[in-house]
Amino acid sequence: MARVSQAHLDARRRQILDGAARCFARKGFHGTSMQDVLHEVGLSAGAVYRYFSGKDDLIAAIAGEAVGSVRQAFEEAARVSPPPTPDVLIGRVTRTLFSGESRGMDRRAYAGLIVQVWSETLRSERLAATLGEAYAGLRLAWAELVEVYREAGILAAGVPSDHVARTLIATAQGFIVQLAMFGDAAPEVLENGLRGLMSMDLQKIS
Repeated sequence: MARVSQAHLDARRRQILDGAARCFARKGFHGTSMQDVLHEVGLSAGAVYRYFSGKDDLIAAIAGEAVGSVRQAFEEAARVSPPPTPDVLIGRVTRTLFSGESRGMDRRAYAGLIVQVWSETLRSERLAATLGEAYAGLRLAWAELVEVYREAGILAAGVPSDHVARTLIATAQGFIVQLAMFGDAAPEVLENGLRGLMSMDLQKIS
C-alpha cells in the first residue's frame, strides 16, 4: 500500500476543520451534529474520526486556531519597528485577521465563530485553559510593546503596562463582537475612533 504523504494528511485535516467551522458558524456548536460535519466535508465517519475523536475535539482544534489567529495578527502588527501608534496597530490587527475569506466564510461569519469560541469557554474547562494560556501570552507581549512606547517618551509612566495591554486587547475584542453582531464594523471606524480619543487635551478637562 502506498504511503500517504504528510501533505495529503495535512490537507485532509484542513478540509475537515474548515468544513466543521462552516457548520459551527451556521448552526452553532451545540446545534451541529457530527453527521452535519460529515455531510459538509463529504467524507466517511472513519475518515473524519482518524483525525478527530468527536465534536469536542473539533471544537478545541478550531478554538486553538481562532485564538492563534488573533495572537498572530497582534504579533505581526507589533513587529514593525518603530512600533505604530495604537490606532494604527489595532487597524492592522483587524485587517490582518479579517482579510479575504477564512474557511469559506465571510468576515462576519468568521467573527461570529470567534465569539462562539469565547462563549464556549464558560462550558469547557479544556477550552478555558487553551484560551487562558493564549490570553496570558498576548498580554505579556503587548505589555512589552507598551514599554517600548514608554521608552520612546510617547506614553506616561503612571499607568501599568498590563492595564494598557488589556485595554488594547479589549478594543480588538469589542470590534470582533460588533462585527459578529451587527456586521457594520470596519477597521477604519476603529482607527478613527482611537485617533480621536488619543487627540484629547486632558489639560483642558482637569
